[in-house]
Amino acid sequence: MSQRHSDSSLDEKLLEYRFHAELRLDANGNPMPGLPMVRSSLKARANAAFEPDASEPLPPPPPPSPTGNEEPRPIILSTQSPAALKMGTQQLIPKSLAVASKAKTKSPARHQSFGAAVLSKEAARRNPQLFSAPSFSLDDMDMDMVTTGNLKRNLRNQSYRAAMKGLGPPSSKGDSVRLGPKLQALAEETSTQYPAKNKKTLGRKRVHKGSFKDDPQLYQEIRERGLNTSHESDDDILDEPSSSEGTQRADTTIVVKSYRPAQLTWSQLPEVLESGVLDTLSTEERKRQEAIFEILTSEFSYLHSLSILVNEFLQSRELRATMTPTEHHHLFSNILDVMSASRMFFEALEQRHKAQVCVEDISDILEDHAEHHFDPYIAYCSNEVYQQRTLQKLSNSNAAFREVLREIEKQPTCGGLPMISFLILPMQRVTRLPLLTDTLCQKTQGHPERYEATNRALKAISKLVKKCNEGAHKMERTEQIYTLNMQLDFSKVKSLPLISASRWLLKRGELFLLEESSIFRKIASRPTCYLFLFNDVLVVTKKKSEESYLVQDYAQLDHVQVRKLDPSEPSLPGGSSRSSSVPYPFQVNLLHNSEGRQEQILLSADSVSDRARWITALTYKERQWQGITNKGELPQVEVTKAYFAKQADEITLQQADIVLVLQEEDGWLHGERLRDGETGWFPESFAHSITSRVAVEGNVRRMERLRVETDV
Repeated sequence: MSQRHSDSSLDEKLLEYRFHAELRLDANGNPMPGLPMVRSSLKARANAAFEPDASEPLPPPPPPSPTGNEEPRPIILSTQSPAALKMGTQQLIPKSLAVASKAKTKSPARHQSFGAAVLSKEAARRNPQLFSAPSFSLDDMDMDMVTTGNLKRNLRNQSYRAAMKGLGPPSSKGDSVRLGPKLQALAEETSTQYPAKNKKTLGRKRVHKGSFKDDPQLYQEIRERGLNTSHESDDDILDEPSSSEGTQRADTTIVVKSYRPAQLTWSQLPEVLESGVLDTLSTEERKRQEAIFEILTSEFSYLHSLSILVNEFLQSRELRATMTPTEHHHLFSNILDVMSASRMFFEALEQRHKAQVCVEDISDILEDHAEHHFDPYIAYCSNEVYQQRTLQKLSNSNAAFREVLREIEKQPTCGGLPMISFLILPMQRVTRLPLLTDTLCQKTQGHPERYEATNRALKAISKLVKKCNEGAHKMERTEQIYTLNMQLDFSKVKSLPLISASRWLLKRGELFLLEESSIFRKIASRPTCYLFLFNDVLVVTKKKSEESYLVQDYAQLDHVQVRKLDPSEPSLPGGSSRSSSVPYPFQVNLLHNSEGRQEQILLSADSVSDRARWITALTYKERQWQGITNKGELPQVEVTKAYFAKQADEITLQQADIVLVLQEEDGWLHGERLRDGETGWFPESFAHSITSRVAVEGNVRRMERLRVETDV
């Protein structure tokens, strides 16, 4: 047995003995050899104290081995072990990885003591019909193996959680389970010593009396509750007392949840608990205070992560020595200005928080900083295209940069995260602020003046995000158009003035030609063509080099038609004999090309997803006019990790973005990002489906309302 505290009471030892007496029985009720026994002195005390009835004898000790040398056997804690077979094979999920499906309907016996749990098992042994499932999980016991093969148990954690069933009336027929006099006395003593605690009392005792600044978390590792809509309720952050004690029923459904580090809430702050304000505050006001406090704490985590980007990466002399000053500027841009704006914002929020236990409002702070102090975010987001291109170039062609960067990322302060996760922090923060402010806005509806002020702050922050998006798009599109204008050679066809403020690239790529049409007759090399699809024109070229393309033809997108073909269609050159080599064909018709004639091009893609992406891009104009009538009927996904677009038809996504799925092809999803309506393709593995119908409808309502109210 494990070492016990010297001041352990006799009751604890007796309970421990009874617990291990249970575990020493196999599936047939026979003693299990090889399990450690309690010390003889403890056994003698237990026998003297319990004086069990004749009908309930204590299990005998295991028989000695024939050789006389007892060799300890490994203890198997699994569904196939004799102990598990004795108590049932249905294993319970540890509470740290599970949550009841209904948080407010907890069992009254949730906080049973270890002694009550043993008595519950005693009753179950006498009448097995009372418990159809095992009453506890060994995973909840905080057990670990020591070198001697014995079990080391933490007595403080030996309480059974929500899955534990308490003692109660066995049935409506008046059947009862009679306990021995000693056990009955112990049961009464246990219920007196360990009365049931409500959630409020337990929550207050659980609180770590410290500041949220004591142990700062990286912003990449937190998930603001304010980003949730209806699929995750924020009621779990409130320690509300039970509404009907004694009439609640225990939930039997256990849902596995993803691990997420615990975050300090406003209700757990020592100053809040000591003020006693929780006893008089309404539930709605508490939720509003939690929303305010989350904006403060998440800004602190964000500022903490920005400081790591500056101290470990920007100010690294070794990393600066591996690149030119221009590359260094493109990589880090004006991050110091962004950090300064964040520090000013946090200090204003913290000053308001320190001045009032219950913060009256922060809308004025949000609105003021969004309108007058957050301009550095616009410049930083506008530089995103240069930042990503510079990072990719350095990573691919600069060995010294890769080596130094690898060493910096290994530092404990970086938390094992790559530099790119720190570089995208300003984009993440600025796109999350409208959702956090909207959460605060919805929790202020009962107060007209506050609601109006919060709504003004929401509009100011949303305008900031719109400027950031427009700046990023404008810089990317302008740079892209100027580059392509130098790479496209119009010597064979009528020149097209490519540079335009209203033109941008939708998709580009190389495809196989299934037949040599009139515009490709003089090509003797491999039958391929390279397409550039803009939002208003399709340009058909022949690739000469990595940075040079000979234009063969072009047509306005309004005069382009596309049709998916079956590999076995007779119209394909070679018919069915060629179907194996061109599995993904499609046809592009130029109804009015550069010379005013009609041209037909038969193409083949490398994969079904590539063909689907080309057809989707070529029907861009048609889909613009159609729109989406009922977004609530479309499937939705939540982005689990950030994705950076690698092609023009892809979309860059941040973690926690909600996307409407418009199309699914071969592991790729084509969707519309709900927060701003931008569409594009992204890998299915970067998101998970939202299956709750309530959540889907709530997401659509929230995003449509945000677009109307903020003109985003």
